[in-house]
Amino acid sequence: MGRKNTDKVVFHQIQVLDAGAKGVSVAKAPDGKVIFIPNVVPGDVVDVQTFKKRKAYYEGKAVKFHELSEHRIEPICDHFGVCGGCKWQNMKYSQQLYYKQNEVKNHLQRIGKVELPEFETILGSEKQFFYRNKMEFSFSNARWLTEKEIESTEDLGNRNALGFHIPKMWDKILDIQKCYLQEDPSNAIRNEIRDFANANNLAFFNPREQSGLLRTFMIRTASTGEIMVLIQFYENDKANRELLLDHLYEKFPQITSLQYVVNSKQNDTIYDQNIKLYKGRDYILEEMEGLKFSINAKSFYQTNSDQAYELYKITRDFAGLSGDETVYDLYTGTGTIAQFVSKKAKKVIGVESVPEAILDAKANAERNNITNCEFFVGDMKVVFNEAFIAQHGKPDVIITDPPRDGMHAAVIDQILKIAPKKVVYVSCNSATQARDLALMDEKYKVTRVRPVDMFPQTHHVENVVLLELR
Repeated sequence: MGRKNTDKVVFHQIQVLDAGAKGVSVAKAPDGKVIFIPNVVPGDVVDVQTFKKRKAYYEGKAVKFHELSEHRIEPICDHFGVCGGCKWQNMKYSQQLYYKQNEVKNHLQRIGKVELPEFETILGSEKQFFYRNKMEFSFSNARWLTEKEIESTEDLGNRNALGFHIPKMWDKILDIQKCYLQEDPSNAIRNEIRDFANANNLAFFNPREQSGLLRTFMIRTASTGEIMVLIQFYENDKANRELLLDHLYEKFPQITSLQYVVNSKQNDTIYDQNIKLYKGRDYILEEMEGLKFSINAKSFYQTNSDQAYELYKITRDFAGLSGDETVYDLYTGTGTIAQFVSKKAKKVIGVESVPEAILDAKANAERNNITNCEFFVGDMKVVFNEAFIAQHGKPDVIITDPPRDGMHAAVIDQILKIAPKKVVYVSCNSATQARDLALMDEKYKVTRVRPVDMFPQTHHVENVVLLELR
């Protein structure tokens, strides 16, 4: 039987209290339950229409504003509130930093329950817009319509879209005119692709029918000025594919790497696909402190280049290297942190499970004439064992930058067993970091903590912790 809508109620004059998880704000209902509300700012007083009721909380949306928070600002993007991207664009940047620092503190205290030093102030990003070096957009022949368009009786004409997925809707794409996340010519290139495709009747992807020529579009930029464009085609239509790629290369000669992939499988991930180079070279170069890193279409690289540099400087500072240490860089990716600290270490051993990333790391070390870094492929919990340590030497310092899930328990056990003097733990998820700190508490004391904001206008925050042997 279908559920009745008896749980949809309106709460009046509700004060928004805090910024919660995933960029959604938090208030209290008259019955004491928590209400999660998007697109509001702590300090707002609103009427809330609830649309979901659970045992411990409600989900709702603000339908009327009685008072506006002093922390509120006017979002600059026309797509704010519909696009799920920059959820905090309506909040002053100083306040965003306050909530990010708070979240890290809460996680480390509440989940970690370990003794903590005084936190160092969160490092804000100098750029609050146009800071991303990688963006991905999707094509669709059924763009998301506004309520006004749905109610209109007029012919809406062309429904093609090139933009972002509407949150929680796999088949609906919001057509993006101007995005404030990546520097130009990012917007110009995307808009030109859409306009040219429309003018030449190139078919946009239909996700329900799995048909159409144009599927996704990725653009990567580097601080060196190099630009990579990768277009993913669903159908293998050579004539129309080359028509678009040739036009793009002619219109934007600054593109240094133009690539494409033909992918007719169910999902649009490119990691198992054969990427073809059309013009230029198959990578772009990023530079940091004189080190050059090649980034290909599948490479993982920190998405905010400027702030990645600041993050790595903090990591190196926390490691406090004198030049005599053996350093292990766990979850090394393409070896950027490993190479960044290498000039202050005797040797650095990087370990990573993605084979392509290790190939990149080795090529980058060679390009940078770094001879004291070695890189190895393998699943951390398997590779990082006694034999490996006997072969490469016991580390004095471990740097670890695991994925969102944190470190595997076996990796933590091994760190505790070999007990290096210091562990620098870089994390993009302070909740799993806090869990891991609790597991290491028997041998390690947290001596420094500094959050870093890599993603202004969003709730995401990185955190760097220094652990020292008790």
